[in-house]
Amino acid sequence: MRPRIHGDAGQAFPIYITVVGGLLFLAFAYLAVGQAAANRNEAQTAADAAALAAAQDRRDKLTGAWVENVLDPTKWQDIFDGKAQGLGLSCWRADQLAAQNDATVVSCAPEGFLGYTVEVETKDTVGDSIVPGTEDEKSKESATAVIEPRCTFNLLGWEEGGDTLPLLNCKDRQWKLDPKDPKDLLPKPEDLFDVHLAD
Repeated sequence: MRPRIHGDAGQAFPIYITVVGGLLFLAFAYLAVGQAAANRNEAQTAADAAALAAAQDRRDKLTGAWVENVLDPTKWQDIFDGKAQGLGLSCWRADQLAAQNDATVVSCAPEGFLGYTVEVETKDTVGDSIVPGTEDEKSKESATAVIEPRCTFNLLGWEEGGDTLPLLNCKDRQWKLDPKDPKDLLPKPEDLFDVHLAD
């Protein structure tokens, strides 16, 4: 019987082509998954930044309300609870930060009195891939940022029109305010409130 010189090689070639084709398919599939994950990460970054920006704007407005009412400590607690009147919404800051991160705000709403929840959508799509229909897909993600008061005070012993204001106890400092010149040295927004993403 004559030996086969090319027979085995000929049979192995289709298997080789199949294996290479499968590996290429897997590589393209992983690329598509990576593109989608990168797009989602961009959306989450934009959502985080937008929610923090809205909450920080709200914090700054609350600080302004506290400064305006620094001589009336009976209003301080409502302000620290986020219940100051006439402050308006802060979603315009969310729009700005989302745009800076190539995204658009889908929804923005207060989270109680001390926070904001923002949902964004990326302007960029996932892009062309072997997965049908992804070329026009955009990613949506949401984030919530909260504001936490850093200070406490006690109205016991305080008298309206008196010579003292309540001692303001913040996490890293005590503020002794002078009613005769209360705006000489005042806490900054970051002294009065923490702003961070919700867990």
